[in-house]
Amino acid sequence: MARSKPRSDAPSGTKLIAANRRARRNYEILETVEAGLVLRGSEVKSLREAHVQLGDAFARIDDGEAWLVSMHIGVYEHAQQHSGHEPERRRKLLMHRSEIDRLRQIVDEQHLSLIPLSLYFKDGRAKVELALARGRKTYDKRQVLAERDAAREAARAIARAGRGG
Repeated sequence: MARSKPRSDAPSGTKLIAANRRARRNYEILETVEAGLVLRGSEVKSLREAHVQLGDAFARIDDGEAWLVSMHIGVYEHAQQHSGHEPERRRKLLMHRSEIDRLRQIVDEQHLSLIPLSLYFKDGRAKVELALARGRKTYDKRQVLAERDAAREAARAIARAGRGG
């Protein structure tokens, strides 16, 4: 029996760890950027086991450095007490100075948020996909859901017409 290959939007060489699905519903995504993460040994082990939560996380730029705040990486169960890590600590993001300055300027001028969309390994290195995003109001969320439902219903109707039913 042949195994089917799992579907993935990620290019080859990347392994998705976690995705922030609520972000696309709660925010209007304007632009995305990729950044590396500074991690400790037991954090990498926990990421390989996918013990991470991105739901409440956000990025902040302080003193010319980018930081990922409120991302929870669970404690690696086989790590020793003294070599473990803090699950909720701030983690430094690795980006070029010009990119950090550009993002800071856009965030300050347009009052946007930097939200992590996904966390993945790319060629053995942990990366986070950040989005420049504008928060949606409740009525905006409803409108987006209604548009998506209408598009889905239209696609179904076209498919039914194509089948002759």
